[in-house]
Amino acid sequence: MKTIVTFGEIMGRLCPFGFKRFKQSLPGDINITFAGAEANVAASISMLGGKARFVTALPRHDITDACIANLRGLGVDTDSIVLTDTGRLGLYWVEAGANQRPSRVIYDRDFSSVSMTPPEAYDWDPIYRDAGWLHTTGITPSLSSLSTDAALEAVKRAKEAGLTVSCDLNFRKKLWNWLPGTSANELAQQTMRKLLPFVDVVIANEEDASDVLGIKAENTDVHSGKIDAAKYS
Repeated sequence: MKTIVTFGEIMGRLCPFGFKRFKQSLPGDINITFAGAEANVAASISMLGGKARFVTALPRHDITDACIANLRGLGVDTDSIVLTDTGRLGLYWVEAGANQRPSRVIYDRDFSSVSMTPPEAYDWDPIYRDAGWLHTTGITPSLSSLSTDAALEAVKRAKEAGLTVSCDLNFRKKLWNWLPGTSANELAQQTMRKLLPFVDVVIANEEDASDVLGIKAENTDVHSGKIDAAKYS
């Protein structure tokens, strides 16, 4: 069985207990775990009996040690994680929705280690040596120009090594802000069009297709839930 590699950022996930709001919980106790789209995929693969390797960059300190131990406890290979002396652990705050009240997410990811780590910091040959698949997302290049370079190098080197590459576009408008004067949609389109030639499997919903690829189908209205899948072919 070949290893599935995932590349991206893992963060501290902070949320009030139950369905409390931030204002009801702070100051006070709050639940802290570790999560991130690509790390979640690696953990799921491992828990289903597959072999998964998670690649990221994290700051060199005790909280990172706890994060890595958590991943290892789930059976994920963490040997290719880059430990850095610059940057920080990204965070995101989640307020769970209830009834008509939607969930809220507040990102605190500026200057995270992943966003400040260049592609040459990763040892790509050992990362892909026994692997058959790379999975990444559009979240990683949304963080900075350096993480864009790293994501592009990741997919290029994966293709050179003969891997199948998948990418979940996963458009997050709040994150695509690293190029002043360019809108989130424009920056996502410019960036992802550089990565997609190296991708075999693109995962997207109708909003991602519109926001990132500029693909819109006739007789489709995302807001009303009217979808004509045949128009995307």
